[in-house]
Amino acid sequence: MTQPRSRSAAASGRGRPPGGEVVLDGLGVSPGVAIGPAHRHEAGEVPVPEHAVPAAGIDDELARFRAAVDAALRQIAKLKQRGARLPAAAGEEIGFLLDAHAQMLSGSRLVRGVEARIATARTNAEAAVQQETSSIAKAFAAMDDSYLAARVADVRDVGGRLLRNLTRTTFRAFSDLAEGTIVVAEDITPADTALMDPERIAAFACVAGGMEGHTAIMARSLGLPAVLGAAGLMEVAAPGDMVVVDGSAGRVVVRPEPATLAAYEEKRAAFLRAERQLRRLARLPAVTRDGIPVALHANLELPRDADLAMQHGAAGIGLLRSEFMFMNRDDLPGEDEQYAALARAVTALGGRPATIRTLDAGGEKLPAALRATVAPGPNPALGLRAIRLALREPVLLETQLAAILRAAVHGPVRILLPMISHLHEIQQVRAVLARVERRLLRRGVALAEPRPPLGVMIEVPGAALAADSLARACDFFAIGTNDLTMYTLAIDRGDEQVAHLYTPLHPAVLRLIQFTTEAALRNRIPVSLCGEMAGDPRYTALLLGLGIRELSMAPIKIARIKNRVRGIDLAAAALRAQAIMGQSDPGRIAALLDDFNALA
Repeated sequence: MTQPRSRSAAASGRGRPPGGEVVLDGLGVSPGVAIGPAHRHEAGEVPVPEHAVPAAGIDDELARFRAAVDAALRQIAKLKQRGARLPAAAGEEIGFLLDAHAQMLSGSRLVRGVEARIATARTNAEAAVQQETSSIAKAFAAMDDSYLAARVADVRDVGGRLLRNLTRTTFRAFSDLAEGTIVVAEDITPADTALMDPERIAAFACVAGGMEGHTAIMARSLGLPAVLGAAGLMEVAAPGDMVVVDGSAGRVVVRPEPATLAAYEEKRAAFLRAERQLRRLARLPAVTRDGIPVALHANLELPRDADLAMQHGAAGIGLLRSEFMFMNRDDLPGEDEQYAALARAVTALGGRPATIRTLDAGGEKLPAALRATVAPGPNPALGLRAIRLALREPVLLETQLAAILRAAVHGPVRILLPMISHLHEIQQVRAVLARVERRLLRRGVALAEPRPPLGVMIEVPGAALAADSLARACDFFAIGTNDLTMYTLAIDRGDEQVAHLYTPLHPAVLRLIQFTTEAALRNRIPVSLCGEMAGDPRYTALLLGLGIRELSMAPIKIARIKNRVRGIDLAAAALRAQAIMGQSDPGRIAALLDDFNALA
């Protein structure tokens, strides 16, 4: 294929050329090629009136603001319902984000601040929202804390929703777009992507965004080609312009010339042919060229996605997130309700194994029913969450373990504990598990023989470094590379200011993965790996070379990883992994890995 000539209007500084082809390079965050007419998604500033409110009108103004808050909460609930129909990883991303937005509307600093401005400064609700949103955003941005700085976008997003409700400004969604449309924008939020119908929207590109942010993960989960970080895009793309989005190469072409268009049509056809070939792999085994089997499992957000995972050729469920039973409700699910939901998922697998993770909640992902008893910490990522929260709330843990034990009679089940950092946490859970088991047996409840294995997620550096002692106390490991990378490098991948520093190829991250894997092998327990690394074929040879034989990922990624597995000579991969682990520079590590992949 002839390469299109690269000409960036943004780089030249000449603005939009009259009718000419413009090529912009950015970050290819979701693979594939799409060609179609541009739709400019303008977030737009909502006109904000500002006027004084008479003393007699304060109560009415407060009531108007609270009505806008109630409307925003209803809108977020509807978005969550829509998000629940998305693929697993996308559903999780949008669910957590919307839960955080709902918390901002529930007696938070934002709501209290707006009400105080209305009552004391006697300003109208629209102006109060704008002033308070700006004040919080400036305060967060000024803090030397990447987590809080990254929350600025969330604050502005919630503030914008309130302003639209107060001014009755209609939000421009994507429901009326023609099939094959390509969305271009300054920024696209994860909430925006939840409104995108892949049957209508062929791809999207925008100026802002990073490789590991929420929007990028949503794009990959939805299977939409996407390019982020395309500087100058909104200066050169007009409504209706023909646009090419190459999510594999990270390139956007506006008004492509005939030769360029023909080249990309050829590339798109080749990509679609390759995708069809990948789908044929569903029934074939995941075996390396030298005959070593690799188990490819699926990560699921909702049990109903189990059938989809099987269609994509999953050998089982490597991670079933249990948060779906706790979110978007004001009470906690009981044992029978949890059992029924989990039993349906286990039964749907037809004898394939299911790994069920206990509740991974806390901080900004705290269920509404626990907010009255669990105070938010200053840094949710480092506070009371996951297994720490479960051990602090023993009834919560006992109920969930009882439901999992009961569901295990319907098929092979493993219990996975999130965010383990200390040996005594495993010991405490085992004591609770034994207590729950005795209680169930006294009730005459049938339990599986043998009992479900108990495993731990390795997602904090302390757990990886203590892997040998943890391995002697549990039955299997699951390495969670997303959080492991974040905690090791002290980087929030959703923070665009530091997202470029987030890389799982950092030697410290790789050594923690190697240390954990070798500890599991020494202690003869299984070890799997989940997270974005597992679903990226770039890393497959390295992970297999380090000794991992089980990978868990979003269902739509299984075929691509299986294709990579079937092309790998494991002996050669092990030698290359050994060479990579001797390096200290991420750039050199990437070069050695990419060179091996190019030769395979």
